[in-house]
Amino acid sequence: MGVEGLDTFLDDHRSVYRDVEFRMNRLVVDGSNLIQLLYYNSGLDQNHGGEYAAFEALIERFIAALRTCEVTPYVVLDGGSDLTDKKLETVTKRIESQIKKAHQAAVSGGAKNILPPLAKLVFKQTLARLEVPVAQCFGEADQEIAALASEWNCPVLSGDSDFYIFDLPAGLLPFCYFRWKNVKQDGSQSFISCKTYHISRFCNVFKIQQKLLPTFAVLGGNDYVNLQRISWTQFAPSYSKTPNRLEGLLCWLKGFQQPQEALEAVLELMGEVRENSKAELLKNLSEGMEEYQLPSSSLKGFFLSGMVPLFPAVKEEVGSIHQVPDWIRLQLRQARLTPDVLEVLLLKRMSLSIIMGHKDQPSVNLTSRPLRQVMYELLLGEQRSVPVEERDREGLKLTFIPVKPTFSRIAQELRLNSLNEAKLSERLQVLLEALRVTEATLNNLPPQLRLPVAVTCYWLRRAQPPPDLKLLNVLLLGMTNEDVLRAREDLQAEHPNGKPDLDVAHAFNQWQVCLRDSIHLNQLLGFPLPEPDVARLYQGTLVHQLVPRMTTGGRQKAFLRSGRFSLKQYHAMLSIIQQFHAQEESTPSETRQRAAARQHPLNDLMDNEEVSSTVRVQEEPELVDQVSVRTRYRTKERRNRSNKPELVRKEDECRGQDLL
Repeated sequence: MGVEGLDTFLDDHRSVYRDVEFRMNRLVVDGSNLIQLLYYNSGLDQNHGGEYAAFEALIERFIAALRTCEVTPYVVLDGGSDLTDKKLETVTKRIESQIKKAHQAAVSGGAKNILPPLAKLVFKQTLARLEVPVAQCFGEADQEIAALASEWNCPVLSGDSDFYIFDLPAGLLPFCYFRWKNVKQDGSQSFISCKTYHISRFCNVFKIQQKLLPTFAVLGGNDYVNLQRISWTQFAPSYSKTPNRLEGLLCWLKGFQQPQEALEAVLELMGEVRENSKAELLKNLSEGMEEYQLPSSSLKGFFLSGMVPLFPAVKEEVGSIHQVPDWIRLQLRQARLTPDVLEVLLLKRMSLSIIMGHKDQPSVNLTSRPLRQVMYELLLGEQRSVPVEERDREGLKLTFIPVKPTFSRIAQELRLNSLNEAKLSERLQVLLEALRVTEATLNNLPPQLRLPVAVTCYWLRRAQPPPDLKLLNVLLLGMTNEDVLRAREDLQAEHPNGKPDLDVAHAFNQWQVCLRDSIHLNQLLGFPLPEPDVARLYQGTLVHQLVPRMTTGGRQKAFLRSGRFSLKQYHAMLSIIQQFHAQEESTPSETRQRAAARQHPLNDLMDNEEVSSTVRVQEEPELVDQVSVRTRYRTKERRNRSNKPELVRKEDECRGQDLL
């Protein structure tokens, strides 16, 4: 993102910066950039599926630091793909690079900056809970961020080098110099030490005209143009010990007063170029430069009064913007809908996220495809016969797969324009049918657990290879731990992070994408089920380190201490999944027929009068007594507990301490 190599180049020219003490101001935050910088720079594990509770705590600390200094953040997020596709080639190359990095991470266990599947959801949910103003753009956010900061005369916080080119009256605060973890005190006031950047200072240092900065960006290689045929290092000063291409380009630009002069000179440097190629190049360069011109801010009205702007004009071949209902525009702007919705509506395309995994394993996104197909049906309506192009990986290659929407009776009767006004029962039924569970199955669960349990039932049916009982138990234990950060620290002290078990990672990553796509479908349907707190559901290193303990029977007192584990919730979820599996086994269906061809590991959940199966969290006798699912034992226990409520209360208080 941004001008390639510019931030590194400026590390050697720090005279372009000025030290400041930042306090008592508005701050426009590049949210999409912040998600990555916070996660990657914190050292949180990237290869075990995400450290979401720790990430949530980090976001809370960041916002608390700003508020301590009386700084009001306004977070702006990128939307979907660029509807003009001007950056399509660059974006495609970036995805192909991510696919290779995801495989390298799986092989080596090293951090390759592959964002875990649910990190963006955790970020949005945490900001919403903290009541931080958030806006999600309809496309890339850079221009809108710069326009808002310009109108409010406040700085931008980002690590994206594109902001070194925008003319920002209050400047840029580069994230790498923003010392938010070390808030300082000046009398009664707190402040954050940081550096500020202005284009005027940059141009004074390098002796070029300000109007030439966008030209510098496109010639230096941004997301729109990359002139690989010109070696700019040839223009670097002779005294330079290590000639740099950007330094050479800046020296070359000193000889020009107007952008057009520089563009014409570039064509001469390129030598023999056909006329039509020249015209195409000039067009691309000009369009790239236009990206740094500031429009009037559409975010100001939204943040101050909730006003949602119209969509920007797009080229004719893109789907009509008139087919996007007003309620969808509002939900998108409020970041209550995934921006993928817009990409499906207007481009009939879905760019799926790349997740850590070995090239020989199939993409985990295949598991949740039926959920996305229901989403496509709701979005496309009468156009449901048109396939959506899903962009995913196959091995180490980026593939484009046409996927048709799913046809279901209830969803066919709903219309996108009025979907937000449809009966709750109808919207709920669409979601439950997609997950293939019934409302009665979930009714005995706390509202926050209904969607995760429904997703787990779906995952058990769809995941390949089928998850075994050990993985299910670990997943449920992770969901019911009530002090995930402390448990994570306890286990990491004994077993530091290492290379993940790829089969375990593949299974849990399938569960994560099922949860992600279920949440997106639930959002589109207007939240017929409460949205779960994602940061509390899955902790990567925690569940990965518990898996071998389930096999070896090692004691887990560091994980399950008094008051930190909800045995009641664990049993409730396990019971629901057991009932679901029993219903699946007794219902003839395509799924049932497939299961008959291979023995599903979860058949061990089925009760039998003569041969009872035991759900083992570890191989110790006391746990067998605690977690047995024998029919007669559970019936007797329920009868005794219902007759002695006070004893039940005391037992529940002590169980967390005694268990394991």
